[in-house]
Amino acid sequence: MTKISIRIDEALHARLNRRADAAGVSLSHLIRPALEQAADPARGYVFSSQDEILATCIQILSIVATGIGQQSPKALEQGMADARAILAERGLLAPEATR
Repeated sequence: MTKISIRIDEALHARLNRRADAAGVSLSHLIRPALEQAADPARGYVFSSQDEILATCIQILSIVATGIGQQSPKALEQGMADARAILAERGLLAPEATR
């Protein structure tokens, strides 16, 4: 079996140790299933739920934008400008993309 070393903050280490102790297992035994899940392509990975939510949001927004664009191109243009301004305000848009 291969051995790995990772760095985690002391508070997280303490919480994990408490959970392992309460379950009557070693720390390695406690965290091994999370590592296995992260490596299993059939089960997704730790961040898959966020990716799935993002993908769904993009699909929904694309459908809405298409509908609005067909009804009122001017409203779509204004909405896109407002969205770019909000994204730029929050630092979620590259500066050159705000032009």
